[in-house]
Amino acid sequence: MDGWQDQLLPMVVNYGSQLLLALATLLAGWWIIGRITRAVQALLQRRNVDPTLHSFIGTLVNIGLKALLLVSVAGMVGIETTSFIALIGAAGLAVGLALQGSLANFAGGILILVLRPIRVGEYIQAQGVEGTVDSIQIFHTVLKTGDNKTIIVPNGTLSNGSIVNFSRQPTRRVHIDLGIGYEDNVKHARKVLLQLAHADSRVLKDPEPAVWLASLGDSSVNLSLRVWTRTEDYWGVFWGLQEQAKEVFELEGITIPYPQRVMHHITSPT
Repeated sequence: MDGWQDQLLPMVVNYGSQLLLALATLLAGWWIIGRITRAVQALLQRRNVDPTLHSFIGTLVNIGLKALLLVSVAGMVGIETTSFIALIGAAGLAVGLALQGSLANFAGGILILVLRPIRVGEYIQAQGVEGTVDSIQIFHTVLKTGDNKTIIVPNGTLSNGSIVNFSRQPTRRVHIDLGIGYEDNVKHARKVLLQLAHADSRVLKDPEPAVWLASLGDSSVNLSLRVWTRTEDYWGVFWGLQEQAKEVFELEGITIPYPQRVMHHITSPT
């Protein structure tokens, strides 16, 4: 009994000090991790990172640091952590292989939210679909079409493909192609179109509107009216100028020809 007590006292002193040190490390580390998490979230907010990422990245950093802290504390009290780390690594590899597609979408969502090639409210075209960005989630992006359909695009393919963003620039150029007859005067038609463009307050003065002879078609001389406008006025200018051009051409006697085909009828002798 005396020998057992003699061995117990050094063990209590030795392991008790290790346990107290591990406990102090755990409490201090837990507090420091909380401060780091808040600092990361504050940094993301200052950098104007999408709010969707604030809590997500903060939680990810918090869980990762706490896992490292627990492994370190376990090693301080004498627990073998090598096999434990190997088990976590193997489990992580298995989960990664099983969720390969989801992880690609997750990584794509992070890239989109950080780099911000698209934003909520912008009109985009990507992966064969187009619409207004309604929301950007971690795994997918939601678009709404002009006829109020909802399109869900996986972030993995969206981040790795081409994106046409129609809303990012403050101004856009409007192209309107119009055909006139070969007997009509091109200079007169150009003058009429330029007057029409200058009369529209939505058309910008710089760059100036221009009218070009685009091509000589089979049955018409094709003119291209090109004007610049604010992005939000694009469709109004596009539809409005086309309708006004039709009306002013009729008033000015400029024809908009129909496609024509010349047929020769040959009568065989009887």
